[in-house]
Amino acid sequence: MAPRQDRIADDEAGSNMPIWKEALFGAELLLLHASPVFYGMGIPRGDNSGVVVIPGFLGTDLYLTHLSSWLGRIGYRSYVSGIGLNAECPNLLIKYRLTATVEKALKQTRRKVHLIGHSLGGVMARSLAAQRPEDIASVITLAAPFRGAVMHQSISRAASAVRQHIIDVHGRDVLPDCYTSRCTCDFVNSARCEMSDGVMHTAIYTRDDGIVDWRCCRTGDKKNDFEVSGTHIGLVFNPAVYSIVADRLNQAAVDGDREASS
Repeated sequence: MAPRQDRIADDEAGSNMPIWKEALFGAELLLLHASPVFYGMGIPRGDNSGVVVIPGFLGTDLYLTHLSSWLGRIGYRSYVSGIGLNAECPNLLIKYRLTATVEKALKQTRRKVHLIGHSLGGVMARSLAAQRPEDIASVITLAAPFRGAVMHQSISRAASAVRQHIIDVHGRDVLPDCYTSRCTCDFVNSARCEMSDGVMHTAIYTRDDGIVDWRCCRTGDKKNDFEVSGTHIGLVFNPAVYSIVADRLNQAAVDGDREASS
């Protein structure tokens, strides 16, 4: 009976999420353009290291253009993920597309790479970092439910449709439980791992999240968890998020230099 009770609890949590607030993400975009942070004012400059930005569920690199271009303006080499539409088996996306982007960034910058992932993209970032800790300097997750898959019911239905499409297209090339928390692929197993001590993790979340349960988006370590006001979608346009990202990327660089000199 326990699994059934868990499902009921998840359904109830999903139905209570304020998904209607997600329509307000446009206000965050307007505030971003009015913020000095967006123009590189008052924040630490980058060290020209590579930053790969990964879109969330049903998203592409296109909606992350503001974040990617801003990273370039403040002194980093920004890389789009290259995964296309994030509506595919994450294990395959990491193996055949995202890994290639990380390899490109490593080759061109000759230093460890930072990963920034929104929502499902953040879970993928954590998974890749667990698989390749020697190549990743830091991971920043934006509203990424890496502690559980509790989501609004409408998003859950969309995920079920994507799962069916994956099974139809790939058949036996994917595991039977693909696109569920029960899957035993490298993506799921690695995402469940704790981050390596050498990889700084920053988890940014909002209690007004209308897509996923914000409690699933925290590490539980106060020094790594950062709460902001805003929507799930709007975190990629949120000025407060940009300030945190700049500070944490800089801190990761400082820690990396200190480690290299010790």
